[in-house]
Amino acid sequence: MRRPSQDGFSPAPISPEPAALSVAARTLTCVDTTLQDPLVGQVLDGRYRVDARIAVGGMATVYRAVDTRLDRVLALKVMHPGLAADVTFVDRFIREAKSVARLAHPNVVQVFDQGTDGSYVYLAMEYVAGCTLRDVLRDRGALQPRAALDILEPVLAALGAAHRAGFVHRDMKPENVLIGDDGRVKVADFGLVRSVDTVTNTTGTVLGTVSYLAPEQIESGTADPRVDVYACGVVLYEMLTGEKPHDGDSPAVVLYKHLHEDVPPPSGIVPGLAFELDELVASATARTPDIRPYDAVALLAHARAARGALSEEQLDLVPPQALSVAHSGAEDRTSVIPRSLTVPRPLPVNEDGTALHHTSRFESPPPPPPRRRSGPPRGPLAIVVALLLILGVGAGVWYINSGQFTKVPALIDKTETQARDRLEEAGLEVGKVKQEYSDTVKRGRVIGSDPTVGTRIRSHDSVTLTVSKGPETVKLGDLKGLRLDKARARLKGDGLEPGMVTRAFSEDVIKGFVISTDPEAGTTLRSGAAVALVVSKGSPVDVPDVTGESLEDAKADLAEAGLKVKVASEQVNSEYDKGMVAAQTPQDGSEAAEGDTVTLTISKGPELVEVPDVVGDSVDDAKAELEGAGFEVDEDRGLLGLFGDTVKGQSVEGGQTAPKGSTITIEIR
Repeated sequence: MRRPSQDGFSPAPISPEPAALSVAARTLTCVDTTLQDPLVGQVLDGRYRVDARIAVGGMATVYRAVDTRLDRVLALKVMHPGLAADVTFVDRFIREAKSVARLAHPNVVQVFDQGTDGSYVYLAMEYVAGCTLRDVLRDRGALQPRAALDILEPVLAALGAAHRAGFVHRDMKPENVLIGDDGRVKVADFGLVRSVDTVTNTTGTVLGTVSYLAPEQIESGTADPRVDVYACGVVLYEMLTGEKPHDGDSPAVVLYKHLHEDVPPPSGIVPGLAFELDELVASATARTPDIRPYDAVALLAHARAARGALSEEQLDLVPPQALSVAHSGAEDRTSVIPRSLTVPRPLPVNEDGTALHHTSRFESPPPPPPRRRSGPPRGPLAIVVALLLILGVGAGVWYINSGQFTKVPALIDKTETQARDRLEEAGLEVGKVKQEYSDTVKRGRVIGSDPTVGTRIRSHDSVTLTVSKGPETVKLGDLKGLRLDKARARLKGDGLEPGMVTRAFSEDVIKGFVISTDPEAGTTLRSGAAVALVVSKGSPVDVPDVTGESLEDAKADLAEAGLKVKVASEQVNSEYDKGMVAAQTPQDGSEAAEGDTVTLTISKGPELVEVPDVVGDSVDDAKAELEGAGFEVDEDRGLLGLFGDTVKGQSVEGGQTAPKGSTITIEIR
């Protein structure tokens, strides 16, 4: 593997130092690029010069290549010959690759081109310099919650764009999360995506990686946006703990655990991890799909809400599984990922445990071969009968497959009229038309059908359509005067989410009860929207001034005002005698809520300072020296000193000590 330079490529091989990883660094295991490869050195499709092999995975080999027309480096993903011979697989790959190429998002690896050259089926993609999340986890172990969320959020943003565009990734895992040298996070390998309206598997084949498969993928091959949500929950668990929630000696053991065991809370092995992160993982990895967030956009909202509920200490918690790895390099860059997380190096060769990280196809058992009769030929009559039987069976099969059955056409996101027309063209009828709320499908368009799209049914059978009523809306009720916990419960019962809580003084509303909401009561909101609450701190209390009082008197005055007292551990010098209150927080005149705490600082007494000897000095010099030592100065001129300018005496003799800030009287004659 050679590193790209400004003027092309360096002929020298790269040593194990910071290196560029292609988009292929996702599901693929790096291999020794010095091995012979028939494609290296060739030009595919008269355009793409293959320079080096980067990685090999279960579905394809990925090469670093140069687009000779545009003179740019890119990653070339070439399907394995065995899969390239599967016409159905290739057709789906080409069709879906074209669709994903239209998905423009800063956190999605860009698809430039797709084509074939003889027996080679390839995909030209963006070349990303950096590393994968798998590299980060291998070198760093578990991550701090802040770093885990910094990675998760752009991943969910990318998947959310795909889900809202109608695609499901189906193979989310750390190998498919790229972290660029500039800190950007990108999701790779959308080569296994399926359109949302064709999410039911009908081929007997499950695509994906066993450690991240959702239960419904394993049981029936079903893959809607919630399978990506499940996989992201597993990835989050792995980032927070440094290990996968379900592990085993074989893929079968892992699959069994996904079906029959819940993902455990990460706080079980990371003491002190915030409860909100446990909830986030549990919500995303619920074994029942209907309990999970409906797509990555919804999970992203949950992730941001969880982050907002965490303190700085909770975000920066260092899990015990974290590895201490020293990294060098400048920190002068803008990045959502800390520099210490990036591990810019080639992926290791033949790492242990890679079998469970490979994208795989799990085939249904093939039908048994037909039994053959043994024995001599039966003669001409038997041959004629056999021919007639074959023709009859063939005609019957044709009638059953072509004349009597059809498939439900694609109806998702079509208007009801368009759906009816499509069903009529397919020789089907419209049965019932149901309506349901949908946050993702516009009002009046089809959400789903029964039987589902692609299902094989008899001609002239009826199909039930489910049409969107648009997003469900809720009218916000009046929560003023409700206790905070009751207001939160009311919001959840109405299908809304409690949002940020701020507190304010109120003369009318009791402490702990709701003053107002944002938006205001009566506003119509989309179901699931967050509502901010303003909660009463009670009537304001004027904080009395207790400085200069004894501690006992100060406590009594503050208690009478309905305030609590806390005494600071440190004492200070002040103008007040030792044991008196030197300062208070908040200060007098401030407003506090009943039951709030006022912190008192106790005086150690005045600071004693040595008094300068100013006898014999001029008045101006004496005053300057005394004031410079921290004293106030008073003049005693008497009757004879009205016009004098020399100090004849001082109230505290020079060399003695006096409280700083006290007054020294000088006699002038």
